[in-house]
Amino acid sequence: MTDVKNLLISTLDEAFHYPIYLQGSLSLHEAYPDTFFTFWNNSADDASFYDNHETDVVWNFDLNIYSNDPDVVNTVLLQAKALLKSVGFIPDGSGHDVMSDEPTHTGRGMSLFYIEKVR
Repeated sequence: MTDVKNLLISTLDEAFHYPIYLQGSLSLHEAYPDTFFTFWNNSADDASFYDNHETDVVWNFDLNIYSNDPDVVNTVLLQAKALLKSVGFIPDGSGHDVMSDEPTHTGRGMSLFYIEKVR
């Protein structure tokens, strides 16, 4: 796993102690935890170049939180936004609703960017 993915996961885990899954990786027979995060890495594109070598990689993630407590999805996502911003992530907006496969859970999500210096 990349250092940027590890930074995302470890930052959320240390602060919130909720399970964190790759989006779509819960099995059909696995019960949803009361509250949990999911993430998906949409892209990791080279961004800046010097002397024919990339100097930056722009990472793009979707971060979602699901909970059986509707207040949690709103408050914790905004807390996560502030925390991730403090370690270098660039949140895009204040979140949006995301679908849940379980009628007991609601979800909120946001896009995150991270500019990794590679040179």
